[in-house]
Amino acid sequence: MSTSPPSSSLFSLDALFDNPLFAGGIGLASLGAAAAFARKGAIAALGAARRRLLVNVEISKQDPAYPWILAWLSQPRETPGFIASRLTRIHNLSVTTTTSSKGPNVNGPTNAHFFLQPGYGRHIVKFGSAYIAVNREKHSTANMNTGEPHEIVQMTTLWSHRHAFEAIFGEAHRLAAKANEGKTIVYSARGMEWAPLGDPRKKRPLGSVILDEGVKDNIVGDVKDFLSRQKWYVDRGIPYRRGYLLFGPPGSGKSSFIQALAGELDFAVAMINLSEMGMTDDKLAYLLTKLPKRSLLLLEDADAAFVNRRQRDSDGYSGASVTFSGLLNALDGVAAGEERIAFLTTNYIDRLDPALIRPGRVDMMLRIGEATRFQAAQMWDRFYGDVDQDGSGKERFLQRLDELGLLGKDKDGNPSNRHTSTAAIQGLFLFNKNDMQGAIDMSEGLIPRKFEAEDMTPDGAIKTAA
Repeated sequence: MSTSPPSSSLFSLDALFDNPLFAGGIGLASLGAAAAFARKGAIAALGAARRRLLVNVEISKQDPAYPWILAWLSQPRETPGFIASRLTRIHNLSVTTTTSSKGPNVNGPTNAHFFLQPGYGRHIVKFGSAYIAVNREKHSTANMNTGEPHEIVQMTTLWSHRHAFEAIFGEAHRLAAKANEGKTIVYSARGMEWAPLGDPRKKRPLGSVILDEGVKDNIVGDVKDFLSRQKWYVDRGIPYRRGYLLFGPPGSGKSSFIQALAGELDFAVAMINLSEMGMTDDKLAYLLTKLPKRSLLLLEDADAAFVNRRQRDSDGYSGASVTFSGLLNALDGVAAGEERIAFLTTNYIDRLDPALIRPGRVDMMLRIGEATRFQAAQMWDRFYGDVDQDGSGKERFLQRLDELGLLGKDKDGNPSNRHTSTAAIQGLFLFNKNDMQGAIDMSEGLIPRKFEAEDMTPDGAIKTAA
């Protein structure tokens, strides 16, 4: 009777485990797996601890607070302590340069102001007792409307210090408000967004805009009354918005008054030109629902929305692409925004449709017309009041305007059908800043001229007398 020999094959389990090479490989693989699991567990634990112990705030470049935070980070601050002073050193900086004239001579030397702010990369700052990690980075993507690359600033601190962010944003906002104090920000539409148009302008004093007697007081009083009655509108279910139409000839001070009013109210100006190429109904409606806070809406050349309905050029272009119905819906439609003060200006009120100037869309219409005797006298006092203390020069100037018939009547009191504008009078005074008599002698230059083809040079300039 035969018996099978005990298995001594190389591939038996006992043989495999008795093989030192195989046993060593299994051991190394086990150690690697254990290390991988331990690493994964450590990463998960660190992630959980980070989520529990840290708090992040991300500010994109499109957010209004972005430049405020950069300005706040650029402020010098004392950091007592050897370790803290070295941890919070910012080594990567970027610079913003502004220039201004030095002295009254604009062709003279200029002053340059350099503003250093944290550049791209990681930084650490200290605010109170909180250490804050700051990461400013630029993305590879860009804004399709402006081409500017997307940027973000991420701020990280301990969860127990999360309330420091509220204080930081409050301080950054106060810093920005102080920098813009005494200035008016002008916004313009850039693509589908509002963006500041250049640097903020110095506020124009309301008294520097001379309108006819009572006109300025009526508008200012009505606007201030509207701003104080928000609850009154809400309680009665009336949309909280107000519209004004200023019409009249060019150079009468319509846009200048709106800018001065914004300065008086400490508002910004959000400006839209309806005749701008590419302005559509949808774009206009969207922009009006996203107006910057505390801003006056200025719609210049309101009659431009009617061009499409009346004429078409030979090349097929019919002017602006804002339609009449689109303008009406944006001002007073279902999707129209609230908490809005809108000013419309036009030089041709006869081109406006009655549907546009009905109450609810335009609540007050005022003509800002040609210069009157009251305006001419007020402007004279503003320019020459310090040297013409007895008013004799003003009387001679007004008398000269009467002789020229520039105030609507000739010297005999009959209609002259001749007028001048406040812009022309201001130009005359600016030409004769220190020469009161020269302004009187040159008053004839205020007579409106009609330039014909023979008055123009080949390059398009106006011919002047030799």
